Amino acid sequence: MSEYIAPTREMKFVLKDVIGISEVTALERFNEATDDIIDAVLEQAGKFCQDILSPLSVVGDRQGASLGPDGVISSPGFRDAYAAYAENGWTSVSGLPEYGGQGLPLTLASAVYEFVDASNMAFSLCSMLTTGAVESIMAHGSTAQKNTYLEKMISGQWAGSMNLTEPQAGTDVGALRTKAEPVEDGSYRISGSKIFISWGDHDMTENIIHLVLARTPDSPAGTRGISLFIVPKFLVNEDGSPGARNDAKCVSLEHKLGIHASPTCVMAYGEDGNCVGYLLGEENKGMAAMFTMMNNARLNVGIQGVGCAERSWQMALDYARERHQGIAVGATSPGPSAIIDHADVRRMLMTIKSTTEAARALTMLNAKALDLGGHHPDPEIRDGYRGLADLLTPMSKAYGSDVGVENASLALQIHGGMGFVEETGIARIYRDSRINPIYEGTNGIQAMDLAGRKLSMAGGKYWRGFLNEISAFGDSLPTSAEFSALGRNLAAAVGATRDCADWILTRQRDDMRSVLAGSSPFLRLFSVTVGCYLMAKAAMAARNRLERGDPDQDFLEAKIITARFYAEQMVPPALGLQAAIMTGDDLFFAISAQHMG
Repeated sequence: MSEYIAPTREMKFVLKDVIGISEVTALERFNEATDDIIDAVLEQAGKFCQDILSPLSVVGDRQGASLGPDGVISSPGFRDAYAAYAENGWTSVSGLPEYGGQGLPLTLASAVYEFVDASNMAFSLCSMLTTGAVESIMAHGSTAQKNTYLEKMISGQWAGSMNLTEPQAGTDVGALRTKAEPVEDGSYRISGSKIFISWGDHDMTENIIHLVLARTPDSPAGTRGISLFIVPKFLVNEDGSPGARNDAKCVSLEHKLGIHASPTCVMAYGEDGNCVGYLLGEENKGMAAMFTMMNNARLNVGIQGVGCAERSWQMALDYARERHQGIAVGATSPGPSAIIDHADVRRMLMTIKSTTEAARALTMLNAKALDLGGHHPDPEIRDGYRGLADLLTPMSKAYGSDVGVENASLALQIHGGMGFVEETGIARIYRDSRINPIYEGTNGIQAMDLAGRKLSMAGGKYWRGFLNEISAFGDSLPTSAEFSALGRNLAAAVGATRDCADWILTRQRDDMRSVLAGSSPFLRLFSVTVGCYLMAKAAMAARNRLERGDPDQDFLEAKIITARFYAEQMVPPALGLQAAIMTGDDLFFAISAQHMG
């Protein structure tokens, strides 16, 4: 089994040549993130992930987190690795400087997250959830709450968790029953239980700051009556040190398909009637505060999918080069050929390579849009990037996570029978990746969000403007044989996406069920269109560098070929989705529920 190698050259190309991180680093807020700093961060992050985190991924899979009498015990080596991770500053890359963070762009931090995800996905979830909790406290917390929690969370001294799901509610958060009773000192007493709480308890940090959704007395029904509370594992003393243990604990761990080293907890609050919580934001406005954390997590889950796809690519490529079987058509060497010389293996490898690169560029563009949407000084430009981020977030989450699973499956197929054997390691990537399309809002929910909400924002201004930008770029492509199919298929993808989006908008008011019936294929079509656009940008950047005499010829020529493969092999099947998107819902419900089987 090959070890993970961080794709630092690839990531530098995406950030600098494809999505244009220079637009972010030109802002006064981020102008210290020079090219040298970007290179150093990526090189050092890659080295840490290769040397420290990647070897632990197998250990964590074989000996997952366990529940002891005093709480969850992390997998062997994880506690020391997390201490080193925090000490080296990886928890604080994009944290605000006023709370001890490095203040670097989210775009750069997202590149680091991919390395962490690819090297050890189970490990990465702890810091991902902490980052999301930091975002929620920063956006909605009081000054006192920010001063109490943020510095220690950004430093990695404390962790965070997100507590939404309950057994009877599932995705229907509005059905939750956890209660929050106010007391005279301004705090609340929390009572109830939550399931599927990733890293809900562990021994890697001295405290865990849970963000818990609950209902106050006489609150409105549904999501309108939900509030968000800070519930520390250990109450915080006046000097900022951890104090008494709060009445919040993990009562059991789920036994899962994958990510065994990530403890998925059943959490109990107030079993002894004394779980202390503090309102975060306004009463009955908890969903808005929680969505700050969830949107951060949705992008990061997409990046996790890309990390799984990258790991699958590396393992499949290494195996295909080493494994000899059969005689390939056109072979000139005696004896069995390496399976990389067989056409169908090449098909699978190029599919993994091209879709991984497209999904990576999409998620990095999403992060760039969040940076510029949050910090650009021009309000009109800021608004445009916020709208773009809103469009890209469901695509990042769904397309990124789907590509992770699909490519892990293809990589397993390339391994043949050995892929079904645990010792080769690809089965672990397949098992780990399968959670990504499910959590932080299933991919069906992401599709419903895109088609049902995001398209209609500002009367469709954001998606129309984005497709116009893509179309204009496609028109600027050379008409040479090298780029002709790229331009032609990109134009076809833009046209199909535009037609489907218009069809959806005309039916949102009177035929929403048909909109939702076609929402998942629409998300895939739109994602592939964006992917083709970004791959075309990569091809043009590579061609321009080659014409300037760049010596990295093999790498750059591969960029052009991979973009052409994506356009000619990934786009045509996506174009076929248009008919399904615009068919409506009649056949979905033509068989009654009682007679489905």
